[in-house]
Amino acid sequence: MIVYKAMYKFVDAENQVHGMVLDFPGVITCGPDLNATRSLLASALADMAETYLLRGKPLPEPAITDHSANFEEPIALRVPCGNHREKRKVTK
Repeated sequence: MIVYKAMYKFVDAENQVHGMVLDFPGVITCGPDLNATRSLLASALADMAETYLLRGKPLPEPAITDHSANFEEPIALRVPCGNHREKRKVTK
């Protein structure tokens, strides 16, 4: 398991919560409330990590923080061992 940092911003004008995983460019989403955004962000992180692994790219190291966020919290990525290797064989 790798623990990254998720950050959230509450956008009053849009009545939404924007979320992103700071160490993964492109892992960003928004939802109507914090719980929905958390769920969508966890799914986006899993999809992005799978894409990295299928393309043979290393997963980024967690390290970034954003001081403009309303708040940050840990977000866990669980990648089953061997699962990405089998998918890579199928797609070749």
